[in-house]
Amino acid sequence: MTKLLLAALACWRLTSLLVYEDGPRKIFSRFRDWLWITDLLDCFWCTSLWVAAPLAALAWWPDGRPIILGWLAVSAGAIIMDGLLPIGEKDG
Repeated sequence: MTKLLLAALACWRLTSLLVYEDGPRKIFSRFRDWLWITDLLDCFWCTSLWVAAPLAALAWWPDGRPIILGWLAVSAGAIIMDGLLPIGEKDG
């Protein structure tokens, strides 16, 4: 359960950085513009799936059995936190 919580928190934080935040000196917005992926990072739910995949692999390596379930659970945890915590576009 600790692995799931830590991975979900990390997923929420990284996904929030990518989707909502500009960062210091607009580093994240420039990164999105540089890669031409601004449209791909508009959806928190979609982005959390991509961010959760490597986090789940790291959390459950080398066991491997719960990686698929862990991947979805980590993304779901991040989505739940996004609904509970005001950040990004929700602030204003």
